[in-house]
Amino acid sequence: MADLLEGFRYREGHLYCEGIALSDLAADYGTPLYVYSQAVLSDRYERVDRAFAAVPHLICYSLKANGNLSLGRHLARLGAGADVVSGGELYRALKMGIPGSRIVYSSVGKTTDEIAYALRSGILMFNVESAGELEAIDKEAKLLGTRASVALRVNPDVDPGTHPYITTGMKKYKFGIPTEQVMPLYRQAASSANLDPVGIQMHLGSQLVSVAPIVEAAEKLIALVKQLAGEGINLRYLDLGGGMGIRYRDETPEGPDALARLVIPLLQGLNLTLILEPGRFIVGNAGALVARVLYVKDNGTKKFVIVDAAMNDLIRPTLYDAYHAIVPVTERRGSEKVDVVGPICESGDFFAHDRELPPLQAGDLVAIMGAGAYGFSMASNYNARPRAAEVLVNGSSSHLVRRREKYEDLVRAEEME
Repeated sequence: MADLLEGFRYREGHLYCEGIALSDLAADYGTPLYVYSQAVLSDRYERVDRAFAAVPHLICYSLKANGNLSLGRHLARLGAGADVVSGGELYRALKMGIPGSRIVYSSVGKTTDEIAYALRSGILMFNVESAGELEAIDKEAKLLGTRASVALRVNPDVDPGTHPYITTGMKKYKFGIPTEQVMPLYRQAASSANLDPVGIQMHLGSQLVSVAPIVEAAEKLIALVKQLAGEGINLRYLDLGGGMGIRYRDETPEGPDALARLVIPLLQGLNLTLILEPGRFIVGNAGALVARVLYVKDNGTKKFVIVDAAMNDLIRPTLYDAYHAIVPVTERRGSEKVDVVGPICESGDFFAHDRELPPLQAGDLVAIMGAGAYGFSMASNYNARPRAAEVLVNGSSSHLVRRREKYEDLVRAEEME
């Protein structure tokens, strides 16, 4: 259990995030509450940075995992760039202080307005997903009188062995360009006065616990790089995407050191800058969702622990049947099998089924671990529930980095006839 808690640990029977008890944070900021450890953010970023220190590289933090401005600004100060997938994420990245020169723009459906915004922002490159998108970028660059730097996102048709909903590097999914179409599109880009083919990119999916699929796909991309060089198209960036997994339960992810040992030798003599797009790896285990028990209900068949957080706060269990460790904020003995559920009017509103937990009662606090990635970033206002507050802990200090929404926020953008 200790390695699932990372920056969180029990001290004298109370769960702490770095130097602050979660019970104190709940008292100060209320629940449900997202709590993040700055120390874990730093450690995870630096682990990737150190692993690839032997080669030129840029770590483009994937904003879709968690786009909080304060978390992103901290990573920007460490040297991170950003991987964005929408105009809104680009806006957030720039607000974080990440310069356009350290931003790569992915997404299968970039609009012309988003393309123009990215060009005006001077991004490092577009990760292009289709022939139609390449043509759209060409046209927008011409209209703006500029030259767009592009990389083609190759679909290497490699099975990453992860959940189908977060698999992206196989032909049956919508992402990337089939390898047989890659060379003609690079030739088209190289012949355009408005496009500069500078890189090549892939992304196999998320929560990859083995690095073998990434290495297999990297070898395919490097073969294309060499083939392109033979035609006089010399790329400068090799973008291997993100997807490195974390431990939620009993996984044993291989991590950046293992990936570096196998990838760095492939780069020898190629004069390429490596780009990595980690998101979950950096922020996933840096965060926990703290919730308060409202009721304990026994219907004779099951016992339910009903908490004040819900699927609108953390949808991963509902969406993927994902496992998150759940621990009491105050250590307790004993064990009983319960479902941990929220207040939303859906049977799918749950955090755990048939989970062995110490006996809990109304008023107790629990922490749902590993909630830093795809937690708040996928939150909604379903059932007209205000979204949770977010707090960043640095040692013995805490900072409210997003206030809890109020009822007025739910209707702020609406107009009545």
